Amino acid sequence: MADELKLLRSDDNDPLFDKTNMLKKEFPSDFRQIRYFTLLIVQAAPMEIKDTNLLEQQISEIIKNAVKHGNKCDINKKVTVWYSFSPTHAHIIVQDEGEGFQDLEKWNEFNKNRAKALYEQNFEELSQYASYHTQTSDQQDGGNALFAALEYWDGGFVYNGKKNAVAMLKKYQTKHHGLNVN
Repeated sequence: MADELKLLRSDDNDPLFDKTNMLKKEFPSDFRQIRYFTLLIVQAAPMEIKDTNLLEQQISEIIKNAVKHGNKCDINKKVTVWYSFSPTHAHIIVQDEGEGFQDLEKWNEFNKNRAKALYEQNFEELSQYASYHTQTSDQQDGGNALFAALEYWDGGFVYNGKKNAVAMLKKYQTKHHGLNVN
């Protein structure tokens, strides 16, 4: 395959878990308020990156997964979010009180098979990999948020060892007088 396949990984020692100088918010696992929780975080982003609806969508999906899959919508369990924004980055860590994403390797295997079928243009086989489901998935679950997350968070997307926290980084280029500056 031409491009290197991005996979989910788990590493307690990844530098993305460094919370130095990050803001922190804790939320109850109330599914109805996910959009509100997301807006509380995104409001801290500078204007240069705030207009990117994808940032808001990605943060919302990660919080939704923590509430729904991690904490099983148990209002007594908290979701903790650490975040840092600048014109050149968005750094987020989301942790729930759940058991962790125990199917990480199964998801990676699914993703490898999906990518292979896509690369080979084997659309009959690809139809088997349209969405990823676990034993606890419902009709709305499809694992598609993870496919998008691996593409969007270009500075890294990594779970902790327990797999109940995920750290991610998005890098932005700043524009200065019509020139892109890294």
